Amino acid sequence: MQNELCEQLGIEFPIFAFTHCRDVAAAVSRAGGLGVLGALAFSPDQLDIELSWIDEHVDGKPYGVDVVMPVKSADREAGLHGDAKGLGKQLREMIPQQHWDYVEKVLADHDVPPLPTAREGDGTPIGEGVLGWTESTGTPLIDVALAHPISLLASALGPPPKEAIDRAHALDVQVAALIGRVEQAVRDVQQGVDIVIAQGYEAGGHTGEVATMVLVPDVVDAVDVPVLAAGGIGTGRQMAASMALGAQGVWTGSIWLTTAESDTSEIAMRKLLKAGASDTVRSRSLTGKPARMLRTAWTEAWEAPESPGTLPMPLQFILNSEAMARIQRSGNEELAGMPVGQVVSRMNNIRSCKDVVFEMVAEYIDTVERMARATQVAPA
Repeated sequence: MQNELCEQLGIEFPIFAFTHCRDVAAAVSRAGGLGVLGALAFSPDQLDIELSWIDEHVDGKPYGVDVVMPVKSADREAGLHGDAKGLGKQLREMIPQQHWDYVEKVLADHDVPPLPTAREGDGTPIGEGVLGWTESTGTPLIDVALAHPISLLASALGPPPKEAIDRAHALDVQVAALIGRVEQAVRDVQQGVDIVIAQGYEAGGHTGEVATMVLVPDVVDAVDVPVLAAGGIGTGRQMAASMALGAQGVWTGSIWLTTAESDTSEIAMRKLLKAGASDTVRSRSLTGKPARMLRTAWTEAWEAPESPGTLPMPLQFILNSEAMARIQRSGNEELAGMPVGQVVSRMNNIRSCKDVVFEMVAEYIDTVERMARATQVAPA
């Protein structure tokens, strides 16, 4: 399955696996794909620990890091700057009291108790800090990532700053950006991005309004860099379809949530395994930007007539951060959810990451061979 992109990155299969779990990232890279660790969930110090672990457990195989630095966010519009704690406090003050009250009402309606101590791992009160949703807090994560032997730096919701792209290129690190529209792809390539990830409507997490089947060929025709297909991809048949559309590989995410190496909680795992494609919804309830996730009582609460409406990124996430911790600790199944794509319909059993990779490759080969046979013309 080697192609030019595989040779360029030193991987065996053009399967890219986005995950917040270091065990999954390392396992996929060891299996011949390219694991990409999402940096968003970590502070710079925590990210350094995670990447150091991957360095020791990836057997010298390539891996990548994904950051989120949105082009549009409340902090940029307000001209705010600062570290995670200081910026978080400034943004917290921008959240109306009616939104705090509504969160408490939803939690009370579902009997979710408060946390014994509402603190992050670094001692910062939950909700006061802000993850790497901003340029100010995302840049330190890029600094940490580029201090490790990564092969790919990816960015969602916009390309990394030009300075970060230039630094990555100086270290021979490829830069990728996720997009949902053709014009975004063109913009990012002009910014210096090496790989475009065309992510369709079906995808989990932040995603646009154009379906993968339409988006991928449009992007392939619009840019002169390799394109990865994303959104609704978790099997070899879906991978073959992506390559037929002109993609040089696939960017996958949801499919790794139900692997043996994943750190998905027991409640979330149970819900994922029984969910179908229609059990997901594209909602602003988690981060303030449209993101596909499991449909839950939480997503429905933010669509209810009495909802005050969601806030722009990163205010909505700060508003929700303590609530999410409370929901997880309480084990409330009605409210518990997570970002996941419509490919959840194919996530029906727990497999190892290696098995997922090898089964995708085997089905891809079978599909390509079947299609080749179907197009053969019988002799007259």
